[in-house]
Amino acid sequence: MFSRRTFFKVFGVGGLGSLIAYSRFKKPSPSFYQQDSLTLPSRLTQSKSVVVIGAGLAGLACAYELSRRGFEVTLLEKSPNLGGKIASWTINVGQDSFKMEHGFHGFFPQYYNLKKIVSELNIENNFRSLGFYSVLFSDKKYKYKAENFYPSHSSFPWNIVDLAVWSENRFNWGINMSKLSHWQVFKEITGFRMPDSFDRLDHLSVLEWSKIGFPQGLYDLYFLPFARSTLNSPDVLSAGELLQFFHFYFFGNPEGLAFNGTKDDMGTSLVEPIINNIRNNQGNVIKEAQVSNIVCQENKIISLNYQQGNEVTNVPFNVDKNTMSCNDNESYYGDSDRLFLETDEQVIGLTCTHQGCTVKKQEDGSFLCPCHGATYDENGNIKKGPAKQNLARYQVVEKEDTSVKLVSQEAKENINSETLQADYYVIATDVPGIRHLWTRMEGENNESLTQKIEQLAVADPFAVGRFWFDEDFDWEHSHFTSLSGYDLTDSITLYHRIQTQFIEWSKKTGGSVIELHAYCYKEKDFPTQEVLLRTFEKELYEIVPQLSQANLLHKELVNQKNFSGYPPNSYQNRPDTVTDVDNLFFAGDWVKMPFPCGLMEKAVSSGLLAANAILEKEGLQRRTLLTVNEGIRLI
Repeated sequence: MFSRRTFFKVFGVGGLGSLIAYSRFKKPSPSFYQQDSLTLPSRLTQSKSVVVIGAGLAGLACAYELSRRGFEVTLLEKSPNLGGKIASWTINVGQDSFKMEHGFHGFFPQYYNLKKIVSELNIENNFRSLGFYSVLFSDKKYKYKAENFYPSHSSFPWNIVDLAVWSENRFNWGINMSKLSHWQVFKEITGFRMPDSFDRLDHLSVLEWSKIGFPQGLYDLYFLPFARSTLNSPDVLSAGELLQFFHFYFFGNPEGLAFNGTKDDMGTSLVEPIINNIRNNQGNVIKEAQVSNIVCQENKIISLNYQQGNEVTNVPFNVDKNTMSCNDNESYYGDSDRLFLETDEQVIGLTCTHQGCTVKKQEDGSFLCPCHGATYDENGNIKKGPAKQNLARYQVVEKEDTSVKLVSQEAKENINSETLQADYYVIATDVPGIRHLWTRMEGENNESLTQKIEQLAVADPFAVGRFWFDEDFDWEHSHFTSLSGYDLTDSITLYHRIQTQFIEWSKKTGGSVIELHAYCYKEKDFPTQEVLLRTFEKELYEIVPQLSQANLLHKELVNQKNFSGYPPNSYQNRPDTVTDVDNLFFAGDWVKMPFPCGLMEKAVSSGLLAANAILEKEGLQRRTLLTVNEGIRLI
């Protein structure tokens, strides 16, 4: 804890004067990032069209805003399910059907821009408060007690006071202000500002920064769990990125860390209302749309072509050899969600035709989708859903030592494709998606953009294990709890206490539904889905010992490698929302954001930034965007 002497030593007279402005009893208002000073028209008076590629949260937010302003919006999504990382699909467990997701998402109160859309759609009742938020530490690694975070209405420094009151580990923080390194850490985390903090710390990984002189307890209790919550491992996550993440979720956030969850699956609770609004505003939403080429001339996108169903473009494309996956008998090309396996006769695309996850080859030669259970035979033909189409197959056009040029086996000269021409284009995919689309650009090549896109990183893989048991159990922590110190598991969610479908099933059966997350595991440590599930199950019994006596009824695994990476030295070279191509805009959590935000709020805010850039070009009122306040300059 801070003594009174230390308090005045840290803040000084000027700092104390600044702190007085922060009322202990009046919640500070969020900051305006973008707000027009003039009152401009809100809707178009002439016809303008926009194509948005990608129906995750970034694309949905952009399409939502532009369609309600009178733009003719066409939203393209390669998957049969809309929503990207918050999409839902149906699974069967015994005689019951459930909606499955890519993993639980918490909706925090400082998600100001996402919350405003929820309010405009009048769907606040689709969410329920989860009361508080816990962090639980493994007894095998740590001696810390559980941390609990509650709703707050104060910014720095009062949120630190609140945390000290709540925390049973307050005397283990390890802060010693007589150490220069501790003072420098404290100054950085309380005074975060963009882009200054990135200028100072983006060259370091979180792990490197922690070794310079970070208070060990502070790192173990708060910064390590938060680092992994970015879906990036501390050894490859920029310290600048973690600082902005920590500032957005805690130091600059007057809302506290309590949060909401959806009452039903996220597809039902959030995605469907946004899609319905887009359609009600005459927007066209096209699923299973594969973009085959994008034509750029005179620094503008002229058109794009797409077809629905399996990708059968006749345009050859290059992919690099994947040396990590190759072995003596098999050659792999590509990476992440764009992986290819070369056999004696053909090349099989390992992208599942259901949700775009990467399928894995099994011992019998068949292929299994770890996300949703689709299976294919050794030739890529569908054996079991939910996928409905075979894996794509390719022929080798040209082969080199480190790469191969492929073309679809089913390619024909006259493909049944559609051409779209629009005034504006927005690419709102994930990182593998934008990388792939950029290989489909025809005409002029913007070297600066190409360099930035090629340097975008993908984080370590993410995995979710969901388990159905025939018994319930006592649990004193939050229904969604972060975990630290386990080999694989980073969080646990009690779905049978959050979402209606699982609450009703639990009441009927007396059972429980538990989900475990691994945010950024190392593939070399957990090389197969079998190892992931086995480790999840083992650690679940360590976390909830009561379940070791229960019967495991069903288990599901979701496994993907398409989350954005934020490595050191990447911030400055990230693509901006507004690009060098006159009518092309980017959205997604991989773009360079000009204000603090994270996870779902980052995706939504990027989509609204792209929409605002288009609105500004048309002389229309931009949407007001909010963020948390900047840090306090102590000296």
